[in-house]
Amino acid sequence: GPGPEERLDRGLLALMVGLLQWGMGLARLGFIVKFLSQPVIAGFTSATALIIGSSQLKHILGIEIPRSQRVDTILLAAAAQLGETNLITLGIAAVCAALLMILKRRAPRFPRFLTVVVGGAVAVWALGLDQRGVAIVGEVPGGLPAPSLPVLELGLARSLLPTAITIALVGFMQAISIAKNFARIGGYEVDASQELRGLGLANIGAALSGGYPVTGGLSRTAVKAQAGARTGVASIVTAAAVAITLLFLTPLFYYLPKAALAAIITTAVLGLVDLREARRLWRISRPDLALMGLTFAATLSMGIERGILLGVAANLLWFIWQTSKPHIAVLGRLPGSTVYRNVARNEGARETPGVLAVRVDAPLYFANTAFLKRTLCELEERMGEPLRALVLDAKAIGSVDASGAALLEELVRDYRDRGVEVWIAGIRGPVRDVLVASGLAQRIGAERFVHRVHEAVDRFREARSDAA
Repeated sequence: GPGPEERLDRGLLALMVGLLQWGMGLARLGFIVKFLSQPVIAGFTSATALIIGSSQLKHILGIEIPRSQRVDTILLAAAAQLGETNLITLGIAAVCAALLMILKRRAPRFPRFLTVVVGGAVAVWALGLDQRGVAIVGEVPGGLPAPSLPVLELGLARSLLPTAITIALVGFMQAISIAKNFARIGGYEVDASQELRGLGLANIGAALSGGYPVTGGLSRTAVKAQAGARTGVASIVTAAAVAITLLFLTPLFYYLPKAALAAIITTAVLGLVDLREARRLWRISRPDLALMGLTFAATLSMGIERGILLGVAANLLWFIWQTSKPHIAVLGRLPGSTVYRNVARNEGARETPGVLAVRVDAPLYFANTAFLKRTLCELEERMGEPLRALVLDAKAIGSVDASGAALLEELVRDYRDRGVEVWIAGIRGPVRDVLVASGLAQRIGAERFVHRVHEAVDRFREARSDAA
């Protein structure tokens, strides 16, 4: 067993991870899951399912394969020892997997996992298969771990802090990715901050029993979902069953073949390889499909922790790149109406001579101000006559930061110096508050803020007519 020093390290580490996650949950920091898009979750879950499935090859084939989170490493090692396969072990795994799939399809309510476990153990015991090279669980230590407080050493805690922070964040992202994937399948919502608090308390519990830091596991979750678990009651029942087993039933698991357990895990996780999502993304969003593929490939080649981190980083970079070049539509009036629409998508829409009406479909912030300024210059150059008025349809602008406000101020100043009027239509309350606070709203003039693009164009044309 572990020595006192190792027990001290892992207990203190679990306690630190638990306190960090619990504190993050109390502070409602679960919002960080917003950076986990569905393509990232699908890519991560699919790759993790393959990693877990491949890790069971040693139990399915009855050979020794070094532990690894890289599928290629596992497959190469398995291929090199394929000639050493224990055919009886492979047969047990194949029969168990086939039985599980048949029962799932024909009798989904039948306790198929229990059937496989009991049947496998009885077959090994009755036929003496453990004497013919079939790996079994063997003796399972009984009894519950004795509660104990980790020794708090300031120096050790300081040295473990970077590791604790890393485990707390990566463990949460891994757990919430799995939770969101099953929530999507089951049609329910996940409270990320509550998940954080739950993980934190679980790690504190692990620390009090001398355990390692814990997080959500795809294989265990998949098996429970396949067994019909739908609520938190399933976890309570599982915990009670584990406790009863450790106290009284461990001898019954002596002859349980590891191949049967491998079949249960493999059939459960391989169903999570999300080919349907890949096909859906191919139809509706190739960039999102590329993001899913990148996360999938990174997780397979670099491991679970680095894979999810790279997926999140790529997702953020893609978001920044997208919003740095927002969609900007030139608006024209539909014949016989006061409605203005994108001239590129509506053949009948007609631009007003001397007026550039545009709609910006994104928040204005530091990353896209230069793009907006450049685009307005290009659109003005394409006009067949001098620009007399700029009408900014702002109903799709949800927010403006300091850089965005500075850009608007610069545009208003430059256009006014050239005798070009600036009108703003459909501005939202929070955006207007920023412009009022910066003094820009006063410089533009209250009369230049209107509800619809047509009002701005109509007033501009009336003023020009009166002046003429």
